[in-house]
Amino acid sequence: MKNVEPQGTVAVPGSARIDTLDSLREHLQWAVELEHATLPPYLCALYSLDPERNPEAMEVVGSVFAEEMLHLALVANLLNAVGGRPRLDMPGMLPPYPRPLPHSDLELSLLPFGPEALEMFLRLERPAPPGAPAEGDGYETIGQFYDAIEQGLRHLCKKLGEREVFGGDPARQVSGSHFRHTAGSLFAVEDLESALGALEEIVEQGEGTARGEVWDGDQDIFHPDRDEVAHYYRFQELKLGRRYRRGDSPQSGPTGEPISTNLAAVRPMRPNPRLSDHAPGSAIRTAQEEFNRTYCTLLNQLEQAFNGDPKLLGSAVGTMYTLKGQANALMLMPDEDGTMAGPTFGYVPPEQRS
Repeated sequence: MKNVEPQGTVAVPGSARIDTLDSLREHLQWAVELEHATLPPYLCALYSLDPERNPEAMEVVGSVFAEEMLHLALVANLLNAVGGRPRLDMPGMLPPYPRPLPHSDLELSLLPFGPEALEMFLRLERPAPPGAPAEGDGYETIGQFYDAIEQGLRHLCKKLGEREVFGGDPARQVSGSHFRHTAGSLFAVEDLESALGALEEIVEQGEGTARGEVWDGDQDIFHPDRDEVAHYYRFQELKLGRRYRRGDSPQSGPTGEPISTNLAAVRPMRPNPRLSDHAPGSAIRTAQEEFNRTYCTLLNQLEQAFNGDPKLLGSAVGTMYTLKGQANALMLMPDEDGTMAGPTFGYVPPEQRS
């Protein structure tokens, strides 16, 4: 768990400081939206990979996706712990791609796996520079946004007391669920120590430990003899074609064994597909609409799981297998200019879902 003493992060300017419980809950809902916004781009890259001919890229992208799902659950626990209500099943969660990361200028697109997708993921997971200020809005890196939440938590606990800050219903916490492809853990948030532990888990899996380490503090579940590499550096491994090994640093780059990707074994999904690209009733549009209904069902299941019905996390896993099959079918449907169709991740109102 994180030490409860301040870490020397540069303070948020007074006007942007999280200094009320309402502001804290608002920022934690933004964190729910942030963590969710990364899921469709990672899924598109993952679905586009041929698992037989691109096993190492599948392993990397799949593990990052699993950890983003873990981060979403941890953020929901944080929001519930301070008396909030995580919301996922709403139109604002699914604006058209390309789109900015919520409350940031970082742009996200739906792309097949490849150099362009890797550069987007590297921008997304980029570590905060040393001494970078905490930023509660308009953040440059995700770590700076979570620094602002950490400062807000510390400030409010000092001002109001932990019992007042962590007044949420403990029964709404989700914990103990096993997330495949990650050594990270999902645990209940009930006080400042566990809240800081959740923030640490999220930031270190993305950026590395101690802001300047390649590793995220866990053992690699696929390779137990190795330390696990943080998200940013996992994508560097794919970009540079080599793994990090003990003794490597961000400055040295990876010096370990080769890691291979086969760009010929990637389904050439049309970038940022939209329903409006195809006529109503056409095969591709019908398949895209079906995918969107399933995806919005998933959002509803996650929202209910995080709002007092945790057993629905199991149902959500089943829905994700359905999504995978629907996406795979889409990416076998020829689109224009040599591309294949892909999912659009559009919002479907509850009454229009089957």
